[in-house]
Amino acid sequence: MYSIEKARIRIEHWMSHNDHHREEYDAFAKDLEDLGKSVSAGHVRELIDLASKSNDCLKRALKGLDE
Repeated sequence: MYSIEKARIRIEHWMSHNDHHREEYDAFAKDLEDLGKSVSAGHVRELIDLASKSNDCLKRALKGLDE
């Protein structure tokens, strides 16, 4: 059986992992912009927004563990 605490730890880990990726994506988008590749940078920035939305889902999942 899967424990609530194990689920909490896993969700928190995924949120942290997503935050780290978003930092990397942002740095990469800046590099692309410096290369004059604004279209590609824009797509990476879209990915940053999606990663933020995925963390929103994880936050709601985490909150749901307490309900």
